[in-house]
Amino acid sequence: MKKIILLIITLSISSSLMAGGFQINEHGAKAMAMGGAFTGLADDPSAVYFNPAGITQLDGTQIMTGLTLILPSASFRGPSPEITEYDMKKQVFNPINFYLTHKFNEKLYAGISVNNPYGLGTEWEEDWIGKYLAGKTEVTTFFITPVIAYKLMDNLSLSAGPTYAFGDVAISKKEGLFDASINLEGKANSAWGFSAGALYEPIKNKLSFGLSFKSETKFEFEGNVTSEGSPVVEPALPTGNISADLTTPMNLTFGVAYKLNPKLTLAADYQYIGWSCYDTLAVEFAENDEWNISAPRNYQDTYILRFGCEYKLNEKINLRTGILFDNNPVEDEWVEPSLPDADRIGFSSGLSYKLKDFSIDLAYLFLRFSEREITTSEILNGVYNSTANLIGINLSYKF
Repeated sequence: MKKIILLIITLSISSSLMAGGFQINEHGAKAMAMGGAFTGLADDPSAVYFNPAGITQLDGTQIMTGLTLILPSASFRGPSPEITEYDMKKQVFNPINFYLTHKFNEKLYAGISVNNPYGLGTEWEEDWIGKYLAGKTEVTTFFITPVIAYKLMDNLSLSAGPTYAFGDVAISKKEGLFDASINLEGKANSAWGFSAGALYEPIKNKLSFGLSFKSETKFEFEGNVTSEGSPVVEPALPTGNISADLTTPMNLTFGVAYKLNPKLTLAADYQYIGWSCYDTLAVEFAENDEWNISAPRNYQDTYILRFGCEYKLNEKINLRTGILFDNNPVEDEWVEPSLPDADRIGFSSGLSYKLKDFSIDLAYLFLRFSEREITTSEILNGVYNSTANLIGINLSYKF
């Protein structure tokens, strides 16, 4: 009985922190408006995140800040063969981004970024059919990345830098055997990784290729589990300090940008995500190792295809649009309501307005998740439907 309770907790922790649906790729309104196809272009301060070698295209000192409003929506129909539908509560998330770049000379450049690349959450109605599997989940991470970029030749730049990350998680849910409440809070105070990039322009102001790499980042979460039930059942419920090591995946992105004419630029990206690093999640209780458990996750490596274009309407206004195809890493048997993930397609658009050294970028992205019918789950069978609306805004200033 104890192992069953802890398995449910483990699944909630793992899916909430690590699943593809909680990787946020929208960290700049320009890139977002172009479907995320920005690695081969990388021509604004958000290049520090998307391809740090791109900052060698930026003069002077430039600063950019902004946020993305994310409005997810999901429903569950089932459990099979039932057809009752349950809706996830409406929520709004606002991951931020901040960039600062500086040109020291014609060869040497530096930059720094602050992002929330893993996060979001889910919250279902308290009395829904899966209340013993998922209640409310919130995850936040911060990644801080300083970089140095060097122009080896007029058409070739390289860049690299370390990443410092930290985060926290909060999970609350019902426990099915005793109808008690289980709450978990955890923090990871420091995790390290690195970022690197390259930008090659074989045809000046016409054709460019970009390569971006983000390493795995290992979080060592420490937290506490509390349980609320009747005095009779509380001794059988999990409590105490816990620890868990979790690794975010490696990302490798190749991009190309082609200026068809002085007004129209086309771009494409292939983003490879190494989710296979996440095959098992182990949770250890400090006071009672009888609660310790190791749960298989068996995620698969996956990829995202991105296509975008930018049209220069005039000296002040640029128009953008894009499309993306995102493949999820979660096998059917592990899909559950803390993460109703599925393959998705995204449609984006946006614009920028420039006034001297100041500019504003706006973007909108609609994500449609494929309807996912689960019949082989070890957790909960049924049909998931999800969508998301994202709105991005960035303000930039060049000193």
